[in-house]
Amino acid sequence: MNDSRNTPATPAAASDGDSGADDPLRPDAVVDFESAGVGDEETLARLRAVSFYLDEAFEVPGTNYRVGLDPILGLVPGIGDATASALSAYILVEAAMLGVPRATLARMLGNVVLDATVGSLPLVGDVFDAAWKANARNVRLLEARYDDASPAAAAADRRFLLAAVAVITLLLVALGAATVLVALWVFGQVGLL
Repeated sequence: MNDSRNTPATPAAASDGDSGADDPLRPDAVVDFESAGVGDEETLARLRAVSFYLDEAFEVPGTNYRVGLDPILGLVPGIGDATASALSAYILVEAAMLGVPRATLARMLGNVVLDATVGSLPLVGDVFDAAWKANARNVRLLEARYDDASPAAAAADRRFLLAAVAVITLLLVALGAATVLVALWVFGQVGLL
């Protein structure tokens, strides 16, 4: 985006006479998203859109109930739930970048973990995904706590989030491995292996 209020960022090393100040691949270069035109309101609008598509994009014919891509993706074995969980984790990452308090991030993480865990069950999990709507819940939490965000806590929240995403990733890998092992056991019991 080109905005008249945007000014080119000058790396701190440029004031020290470093001739490589224009090198975008420098490891110590800092990206200032605010000056690049990525505002908080734009981020909130993007998260609302992601939540809408995941949880409420389609109306169930003959009802006023809406479902999104999350339960539909869950019908695809293996990659569907992982994709939906990754998109849910994206909302968490953006919330941390906005500086949402740690307690709110923990609640949002709980919603994602519950959605990923129960949602991974065949068919029952897809019905749960359609009813629970973790992404819509998380965006509502984000909007409610957004004004309470503390810039001082943003760095701690980011560390918390990175650890939480690592735990979710390990949980999903373990869940996938357990599913494969159970399937192999069942196939062995039936005599297909």
